[in-house]
Amino acid sequence: MKYTDLINEALRGYMPKSDDIVSRAMKYSIENGGKRIRPALVLSFCEMCGGDIEKAIPLACALEMIHTYSLIHDDLPCMDNDDFRRGKPSCHIAFGYEYALLAGDALLTLAFETALKADLPPDRIIDATKELAIASGWKGMVGGQVIDLQNEGKRVTVEEIENMDKLKTGELIRVACVMGCIAAGRRDLIKSAEEYARCIGISFQIVDDILDVTSDTATLGKPVGSDNENEKCTYVSLLGIEKSKQIVSELTQKAKDELQNFDGDTSFLEEFADLMEQRKN
Repeated sequence: MKYTDLINEALRGYMPKSDDIVSRAMKYSIENGGKRIRPALVLSFCEMCGGDIEKAIPLACALEMIHTYSLIHDDLPCMDNDDFRRGKPSCHIAFGYEYALLAGDALLTLAFETALKADLPPDRIIDATKELAIASGWKGMVGGQVIDLQNEGKRVTVEEIENMDKLKTGELIRVACVMGCIAAGRRDLIKSAEEYARCIGISFQIVDDILDVTSDTATLGKPVGSDNENEKCTYVSLLGIEKSKQIVSELTQKAKDELQNFDGDTSFLEEFADLMEQRKN
């Protein structure tokens, strides 16, 4: 994917240089083969809006650190209790429950230290960091995870699932697109960026639900069937696979239509929307 090498190199530079167990757990998790979707969105929106992506790299890396911390905590026995992540042992399996918990905490705090290093006007750094804090906290990703836990074993509606996913998955995708606009100084394009993100975020989660039913552990890199085991209502369990796929296609087209409001090169983000629909893991 575009920007991946740039992002990976920058992330390595921001990781602790020490070799204590928590530092190793942090590096193990951040280097565990992620697709770098969220940081790529930061940089692509920044570039499309006429900004300098080099100056936005700290914001992109900060977002990936928060995403990685959330995965560490999601895999813990008190949450989803998954032993594998991206085909490798989860952080708590490799380093122990306590150190995985602390590695997640450390990545969360390192994220904000990193965001503040962006070579941007102070008002853009403040606005972007504020958006990141809101999106990752109780009004965003954490709030969505709370709803997810409370919904286990309950019969919920598609609308309730969509609200949960808007927070749990969609908020980090939304803030990626928004931070890219802020970094480029184009706050006037934030609403269009948010609508693109909304479509991509819901689509991403529906595809996850489909893959949990149709894929296998080797392809997906993590256990399949966990939604059914945890008695979760999903788009697939409520609507079926074919209807779910139809919704994904409609959301993908809506996302691409929203890009018409931008003057810059939209080709990467159009391809990205298609890629999210067609992904296998």
